[in-house]
Amino acid sequence: MASEHRIVRQIEFAETDMAGIMHFSNFFRLMEAAETSFFRSLGLPLFEEHEGRMVGWPRVRARCDYHQPLRFGDSVEVHLFVKEIRIRAIVFFFRFRKRIDADNVVAVARGEITTVCATADVRTGEIVSLPLPEVVLGRLEVAPKSAWGR
Repeated sequence: MASEHRIVRQIEFAETDMAGIMHFSNFFRLMEAAETSFFRSLGLPLFEEHEGRMVGWPRVRARCDYHQPLRFGDSVEVHLFVKEIRIRAIVFFFRFRKRIDADNVVAVARGEITTVCATADVRTGEIVSLPLPEVVLGRLEVAPKSAWGR
């Protein structure tokens, strides 16, 4: 079972402002990129159609605390942790660290997303939360706080 996942990205010019600093909203895009990569690594779909209804993972809460900026060309490690597994939701915690070199990193931000398993009627758009599927529960576990709480 998996409780954490890591991706590394280089900050692109299009993600920055005129000062070369990454726009705050891109931290949320990086969180979603890490989540997508995590689900793929487990062979789980982020959304699928089932019996005329879309099943997916809408966000019900998202936040990010910024400590230092990221700039054009920086290499950033986004480390996802499964913080909590609820009946209908998963809470992910994210730690962002700028890679200085192979041995040195600097903490730049922390984030959190709560995502709910839900279904949407394709015709009406009605959204209803669902209990987490057994296939998801069988592949996830909560990361120990000692790992993500640092």
